Amino acid sequence: MHVSSVHAILAQTREEQPCRSEYEAAGFKAVLSRRMLICVMTGFASGMPLYLLIQLVPAWLRAADVSLAEIGLFALVGLPYTWKFLWAPLMDRIRPPLGRRRGWMLVTQISLVLSIGALGYLDPLHQTALVAVLASVIAFLSASQDVAIDAYRREILPDAELGLGNAIHVQAYRIASLVPGSLSLILADMLPWTVVFWVTAAFMTVGIVLSLSIREPEDLSPPAQGLRATLLTPFTEYFHRVGWRTGALALLFMVAYKLGDNMATALATPFYLDMGFSMTEIGLVAKHAALWPAIVGGLLGGFAMLRLGINRALWIFGLIQMLSILGFAWLASGGTELWQLALVIAFEYLGVGLGTAAFTAFIARESSKAFAATQFALFTALAAVPRSLANAVTGFVVEETGWTLFFLLCTLLALPGMAMLWWVAPWRREEERQPTEASS
Repeated sequence: MHVSSVHAILAQTREEQPCRSEYEAAGFKAVLSRRMLICVMTGFASGMPLYLLIQLVPAWLRAADVSLAEIGLFALVGLPYTWKFLWAPLMDRIRPPLGRRRGWMLVTQISLVLSIGALGYLDPLHQTALVAVLASVIAFLSASQDVAIDAYRREILPDAELGLGNAIHVQAYRIASLVPGSLSLILADMLPWTVVFWVTAAFMTVGIVLSLSIREPEDLSPPAQGLRATLLTPFTEYFHRVGWRTGALALLFMVAYKLGDNMATALATPFYLDMGFSMTEIGLVAKHAALWPAIVGGLLGGFAMLRLGINRALWIFGLIQMLSILGFAWLASGGTELWQLALVIAFEYLGVGLGTAAFTAFIARESSKAFAATQFALFTALAAVPRSLANAVTGFVVEETGWTLFFLLCTLLALPGMAMLWWVAPWRREEERQPTEASS
């Protein structure tokens, strides 16, 4: 990377740092801005394909008598969400007709409509392999849409609105689950699967309308270079901008901040069953007690960050997120009442919503507008690592320790991420946090 390019990007980054007046002026007038409406639509468009893959497709396969072992293997179709940073640099460079953000959004959204609709024409029992291939294509298109949408959102939101904008995006993402996870399942009892999948696909037109109605943000990337520079520059720019030590700590923090929380919820449903609650109780109480507090927590966190800033929110919301895990330990030690289950879950997912709001805003702030697609994709991929680790090892840990000690261990595992806040997000106002220039 040329020295001149590094200094130009560093200069741009300094200009992006928010000042005190910017945060104070943002206030609640940001809530009703056009940018927040865009965040609602980006969240809904991003969430639709993911929840189709993890909620509707498994139900469709099971209704066709596909074995549970084969359905379990369908979790592998989600790998593109983890590896999307590998092709994100090309999406940062290649510019379709409508622009590098709008263009990629529109291409992936139209492709998603057609791919989702095509699923209904397959026989899930006798064409299971074909279903897996098409589901993998949908996951790839969905992950690519996320790359473009996350970059676009980073580019249009001022730093003072990153907390609220990303919180609204995440909650709209969660609400999107009600289409494939609820409406489509209800329709499946009355309509053929071909119609169900086309109706589900039609909800992706929210994203298409968005892509056609918004303006392309200003392109801040440096002039096009060779393929090697295209692939490597987004990564080297980050470490040049913040410094190698700070950058390494920030990347480690992205893995550690939600590790304990992710481990605590990885085996939530088996835990509820082990505590003696019925499937009906879990379906009626647990799921709603998780969804709506998470949404409320995320929105409250977004509003609070308008005044607190991202750094202080990471401290406060992270502490609530960590303490909420102890509720599971209390339930495991003898809680058998339904109200106790609802209370513990509601508090836990309130913490999840708050912590996710601050964490997503931090990831957005760490991303440069010049290379938003690649860096945001890399950071969100790192944030997904704890989910994979949790799903892999938690069962073995519970068998060795029991539920109560397991949740206490999860609480302890949240401490390293909190301790790292001293370096990556110190308790002071955002305008005092200056980028560290590395030597060229």
